[in-house]
Amino acid sequence: MVAARCWMARMTAPPIDVLPLLAREEQALIGVLADLGAQDWTAPTEAGWPVHDLTAHVLGTKLGRLSRDRDGHVPEAALGFGAEWVTALRQLSPEVLFAMFVDSTTQLTDLWKHRDLEESDGWLTVARDYAEHWVHQQQIRAAVGAPPLDDAEFRTPVVDTLLRPLPHALPSARPGRQVACTVEGAGRWTIRATPTGWSIERGAASSRSPLASMTTDADAFWRLCTGTLAPAETAARVQVSGDPAVCEVLLGLRSRDCSLTSAGVPASATAGSAHRR
Repeated sequence: MVAARCWMARMTAPPIDVLPLLAREEQALIGVLADLGAQDWTAPTEAGWPVHDLTAHVLGTKLGRLSRDRDGHVPEAALGFGAEWVTALRQLSPEVLFAMFVDSTTQLTDLWKHRDLEESDGWLTVARDYAEHWVHQQQIRAAVGAPPLDDAEFRTPVVDTLLRPLPHALPSARPGRQVACTVEGAGRWTIRATPTGWSIERGAASSRSPLASMTTDADAFWRLCTGTLAPAETAARVQVSGDPAVCEVLLGLRSRDCSLTSAGVPASATAGSAHRR
């Protein structure tokens, strides 16, 4: 839960409940993988890996979570589920990989539904895992020509999760100053300066002159946070205004915060500057 604690150190926020979505998101991906032909498994994805490798990565993150949080397993050397893992799993046929993926489903849902997710901000760990898996599912679907899993009930918690590191990255400001975020297709959020840091909440900003604002669409936003939105698209699809330093933070969510990189590996969080605005 280290990442969760670092996010919450300077912010307060209501929990994100993705538990009802976990099994449905998994089953939606299984439905896509079940119909893939041999060439589909080798199709390149925006994550930088072919479908086979990206599926192996997602499987690894699920098995790793089960091993750590359910079974208490602590490996001597935590190698993660990046290049070494996916390279090793290339020895498996798509059929075997798919069977392993199917076998792993519902286990995370069973794990979390028996835990108190309010304790140690466990809800944030679950939400981050869900966001990563949803993003990778979109990348797999795009690679094989399947329609996105883009209903609002699946999409909105991802946007909410990807916004959560923002209060940690913002520079200090006078209590009461606000940063307004509008993500079309997901909703509005307000990040508010308090005497002890920043808070984030759903809803439009009440200030007529917020410290800064961002307006974009949900598809552009998750791509911005995962480093897959091209600079030209960023300029066209992500509008920011207000304090230059805050705008820089808004446009640099991927590099500054605990958001997902294009390879699905959490990036390190960095704190904002100390001067007040």
